[in-house]
Amino acid sequence: MNTEINLFSPYQLGNLELSNRIVMAPLTRNRAGEGNVPRQLNATYYVQRASAGLIIAEATQVAPQGQGYPLTPGIHSPEQVAGWRLVTDAVHQEGGKIFLQLWHVGRISHPDLQPDGALPVAPSAIAPKGQASTYEGPKPFVTPRALETLEIPGIVEQYRQGAANALAAGFDGVEIHAANGYLIDQFLRDGTNQRTDQYGGAIENRARFLLEVTEAVTSVWDSNRVGVRLSPSGTFNDMRDSNPLETFGYAAQALNRFDLAYLHLFEATDADIRHGGTIVPTSHLRDRFTGTLIVNGGYTREKGNAVLAKKEADLVAFGTLFISNPDLPRRLALNAPLNEADPTTFYGGTEKGYTDYPFWSVASKVANH
Repeated sequence: MNTEINLFSPYQLGNLELSNRIVMAPLTRNRAGEGNVPRQLNATYYVQRASAGLIIAEATQVAPQGQGYPLTPGIHSPEQVAGWRLVTDAVHQEGGKIFLQLWHVGRISHPDLQPDGALPVAPSAIAPKGQASTYEGPKPFVTPRALETLEIPGIVEQYRQGAANALAAGFDGVEIHAANGYLIDQFLRDGTNQRTDQYGGAIENRARFLLEVTEAVTSVWDSNRVGVRLSPSGTFNDMRDSNPLETFGYAAQALNRFDLAYLHLFEATDADIRHGGTIVPTSHLRDRFTGTLIVNGGYTREKGNAVLAKKEADLVAFGTLFISNPDLPRRLALNAPLNEADPTTFYGGTEKGYTDYPFWSVASKVANH
């Protein structure tokens, strides 16, 4: 009997039974409706991908201040909760399981996207290099306003309320977005956090915001329905840290106290290497985090099976491949050809490049030959 673990093996994630170990990674697609409300188009998109062992829905701002891109969904208004309920009900009818990623972009925003045209907020008043995405097109990032110490509990409360709203919207769990240069990541790293209060300086202080948010979210959800995403090698959004092995090793170990559903690692990309990022090996965090580990970073069928067989991870998340292959688990199981993704339709637009990628079938097999 072959007992080798692979992408198609079931997995027990806390008290959730996953039919396979293929996770749909959170993917910003900028297709929310008016008021940043999810709509039927979004429900169709996620239902098409319900054969994933777990869907992690796209990054979703917990407050108006947390928005950094046009037409990204929120989870702070009754209309948004109702819109997401449309999605979760549809996914559950297909037997799928879906978490929501809770998001605050911090400095990666622009006054055009902020309530009353205010400055974006961050741990410290340090402008990122590059350009913000606005409804009028790209504009240079501005210098954010450093959060006052007394304001931070209010931001933590926004995550707690977002988690409560996700529960009301029918999700199976939530993922705290602490990666990719957004607010929690900005607190974690000393390149963006130069505070002198209890949230800055030593790593114990820089990790405080992450741990407070996690505590708040697990006050709403059972901890085995809460995950955290980190990007320890990431340079995206002009991120850097003087000692990422220490920073993220500490963060991963500190999260053990919560008995979380998982830790989700966005691994080093070619761009991170090009931009001089320090590569933090996944093994460095695997040794420190005692729970389920999801890896994400350009995995193929072969690479995914290999990392699971070697027990270097428990689940594998796929991003771009899920954009263009709604039936990705089936295609991977059959080793069938994969649709090619169209990057020009990744962000914003209509059904094109969103819900119109074909499923694998005998007919498509004949057509491809």
